[in-house]
Amino acid sequence: MKISTKGRYALRLMLDLATEGNGKPVSIKDIAGRQDISEKYLEQIISSLNRAGYVKSVRGSQGGYLLKMDPKEYTVGMILRVTEGSLAPVDCAEDGSCDRVSTCATAMLWKKISDAVNDVVDHTTLADLLEWQQDKEDYCLQVELNKGSWI
Repeated sequence: MKISTKGRYALRLMLDLATEGNGKPVSIKDIAGRQDISEKYLEQIISSLNRAGYVKSVRGSQGGYLLKMDPKEYTVGMILRVTEGSLAPVDCAEDGSCDRVSTCATAMLWKKISDAVNDVVDHTTLADLLEWQQDKEDYCLQVELNKGSWI
């Protein structure tokens, strides 16, 4: 299974809204600039997220997009499934529709892989990503502050 740019950018977009929004609408242009992603591509992605009810569109000169829920209410799985669809590595792991599922030894492997991926993405929230991002920023700042010192 490989997550497409659409899925990866959707996560970055939602993380940007969570980081920069603070209750105020964030423009696609601003997100595109910070994330170095095409505005056109982000417009396609935000449209899907809007249809799913994950973001709210605000019109006008101070308009943009807001998260509809608190970051801890979004899972990575929710966001990825909007842009990627199923996260199963093969169709039979998703719905067991294969005629050979009862005799196929690899069916169990695909199901275990699918379950493992779903467990991670369904138990990781946007709030977790925010925390991880802050930890990375704190670490990078600490490294920068310690350059040239004897600590």
